[in-house]
Amino acid sequence: MIIHAIPILASMSNFKIISYNVNGIRSALNKGLADWIKASDYDIILFQELKADLSVIPTETFEELGYHCTWFPAQKKGYSGVGAIFKEQPDQIIHGMNIPEYDNEGRMIQLDFGDFTIINSYFPSGSSGDIRQEVKMKYLEDFYHFIQNLKTSRPNILVSGDYNICHRAIDIHDPVGNKNSSGFLPEERAWMDKYFDHGFIDTFRHFNQEPNHYSWWSYRARARSNNKGWRIDYHAVTESVEPFLLSANILSEVVHSDHCPILVEIDQKIA
Repeated sequence: MIIHAIPILASMSNFKIISYNVNGIRSALNKGLADWIKASDYDIILFQELKADLSVIPTETFEELGYHCTWFPAQKKGYSGVGAIFKEQPDQIIHGMNIPEYDNEGRMIQLDFGDFTIINSYFPSGSSGDIRQEVKMKYLEDFYHFIQNLKTSRPNILVSGDYNICHRAIDIHDPVGNKNSSGFLPEERAWMDKYFDHGFIDTFRHFNQEPNHYSWWSYRARARSNNKGWRIDYHAVTESVEPFLLSANILSEVVHSDHCPILVEIDQKIA
């Protein structure tokens, strides 16, 4: 676990926060990511699945757009990793959750803005087989205990990222056909039930109960153009943050990855 203490700068008007699994930061930049960021001007962008180590991440590209950066890549090259860029510095950045098996994979960054904490996490995928599914389930339990413990000292929390789970049937295009697929298994969905029943709110469903809203599509069989997708990316907040929620959206028209960005806007008074 790496902790960086940084002085706070001037306050933002609101927190406009993006979470985006870019499926390779360099690949997404080659597909126009920087131009989209420049045109959009969000306050904080949380990246998952960097697939790059510090020596090849083009930090200067984001700095030229007016952002400060922090990166937490996996030790294994071309794998996993999370990062964040922000217009104004948090007062503290923490890399990792002090559990080496996850920290070695670059799974989590914590950003503290006053009384408000943002967690950016890339939850493991279990789609490659039983071994990684076991890792995923262990991560879910360890993360649950980590975040419940963090709530005792930092009650105002946003947990953003690629959770690699569809919570309900409404969140996946074919719930029957995928009932035995990693990402929609009963035990994964039960974990999401527990998570949302014990102090967290799914911000997108807080504002929108309509079907056919997804954040990831397979590259196969024209899944994206046919909107055969999965909603596996979330902004989840603790109940104390609910009064400060302003909006939450899925930006499905933005294409630099097999995922799309998701947006939440939170009143800066939370900090």
